[in-house]
Amino acid sequence: MTEQDFVLKSYKPSVEKGSVKWSSPSNIALVKYWGKKKNQIPENPSISFTLNDCKTVTELSFTLKNEDKISFDIYFEGERSESFRPKIETFFERIAPYVPFIKSYHFKIETTNTFPHSSGIASSASGMSALAMCIMSLEKQLIPEMTDAYFNRKASFLARLGSGSACRSIEGDLVVWGTHKNVEKSSDLYGVKLEQELHDVFKDYQDTILLVDEGEKQVSSTVGHNLMHGHPFAAQRFKQAHSNLDELLNILKTGELDKFIAIVESEALTLHAMMMTSAPYYILMKPNTLKIINTIWEFRAKTGSKVCFTLDAGANVHVLYPKSEKAKVYEFIKTQLVAYCQNGAYICDAVGLGAKQLH
Repeated sequence: MTEQDFVLKSYKPSVEKGSVKWSSPSNIALVKYWGKKKNQIPENPSISFTLNDCKTVTELSFTLKNEDKISFDIYFEGERSESFRPKIETFFERIAPYVPFIKSYHFKIETTNTFPHSSGIASSASGMSALAMCIMSLEKQLIPEMTDAYFNRKASFLARLGSGSACRSIEGDLVVWGTHKNVEKSSDLYGVKLEQELHDVFKDYQDTILLVDEGEKQVSSTVGHNLMHGHPFAAQRFKQAHSNLDELLNILKTGELDKFIAIVESEALTLHAMMMTSAPYYILMKPNTLKIINTIWEFRAKTGSKVCFTLDAGANVHVLYPKSEKAKVYEFIKTQLVAYCQNGAYICDAVGLGAKQLH
């Protein structure tokens, strides 16, 4: 599909008022995307586990109005939020060519997270995808004959324009974003659910998120992505991502966990290597991030566990492990890793199936 396929060409703003409510989860990339072109197009494909419990719940109330301009109020955790306004305004301006009806309505956006906003968990993926689903629910009321497949694809397309990784939160359990020769229907414009055979071990994989640093990152992801332009290792990195995704596709069928661990951990460290070799260079890992990584390696060597780690663009550590090891790894986390978390904070999650409509 092309961008033109998502342009709403004719409609009547026949719905005067109403409200819709969606929950949408965060996700954690196994093969990372780092570096993007114009209009939120990724430089390389990525694949992620959709999470289950770390999610944003958004209610969108809408009222038809006479003037033709973007108009909204936003509330976060019950309080009016001006700090979110610029990002939402930019999002609405970007998507307006595809959903022109948004200028015909005044919106009240009420949003909450199931995880603490200051916890260091990226909420842009869950937040933007939840809002995109609400907007598509309004479009569905205007265009009732819309198919579910088109609904999800356009929601992913819109979410991408708010936050690149948000396009991977619409469906689950595994989603690919970015064109890849061995993923059918893959696209740079939206995420697609991985439809291939999946080994049972990955269907209920666990993710415990260790909150190493709850503060704001010194370098935002937007700035970090831009530093990939002209990066001395960028071309090789993009090639590596294609290769790693190719290999991971086979591992997801066979369930070879040692190979899974090798790719996932290498991808996490490569992501941070790109940051450390940017110009200007920077480090988002903290000393406790490294202590957690080394403790996981020691535990794995000693016990033969299949626990591993991945990182997003920050200091926090996602501890990934099969459900069959849940009791053992949870005990390990409590006794050896929680000491490295800020205020002893961590979140237990698992693979989920994507966004859900609540009303």
